[in-house]
Amino acid sequence: MLRALAATGVATSLFGSSAFGGSPPPPPPPPPDRIVIDSVAVNGSGCPVGTASVAVSPDNTAFTVTYSNYLAQVGGGASPTDFRKNCQLDLLVHVPGGFTYAIVSADYRGFASLAPGASGTQRASYHFQGNPLAINSTHHFKGGFTGDWQTTDTVPVAALVFAPCGEERNLDINTELQVERGTSSPSATSFMEMDSTDGTIKTVYHLAWKQCQ
Repeated sequence: MLRALAATGVATSLFGSSAFGGSPPPPPPPPPDRIVIDSVAVNGSGCPVGTASVAVSPDNTAFTVTYSNYLAQVGGGASPTDFRKNCQLDLLVHVPGGFTYAIVSADYRGFASLAPGASGTQRASYHFQGNPLAINSTHHFKGGFTGDWQTTDTVPVAALVFAPCGEERNLDINTELQVERGTSSPSATSFMEMDSTDGTIKTVYHLAWKQCQ
């Protein structure tokens, strides 16, 4: 992670259809100046202090959160509290004058090893502070699986919600990993992670821009 997001074809929703029945104008390109994202707070059992970082893409169309200690697990020597991990990112986004933005989609990647009978879940929610709408997504994984996983949250055009023009609002993103033992053996370890030992696993959030009137 999404109902507050939209693909780049948001032009119809943003500008309306042409009076002459032609194609709607394309959405504006990203602003020439870089957006600046300050990590106001990073909290959660999946992102202890110093284990999550945020970076903005050179073309202003995405930002990346990289985790180094985001792991949920059950069985074996796992603690009873290890089955669920979460990370709350509270981001203040400084946007070039005259523009606002919305998240288009969110890509999540990681590695999982789920014993037969176990299961894993990846969840995400998104909202701007002061906005009552929260965008939620859930992805399930069945046991008997070992390997890389990836999910993508995408929002329909009609559900687009932009940050308010002329205002700086914190963007809250709450992600969660959960592993259930199910019918798997108590001695079998099952885990799901959103990280990598070499720091190459990344979560990318794609942005759509709108020019303020």
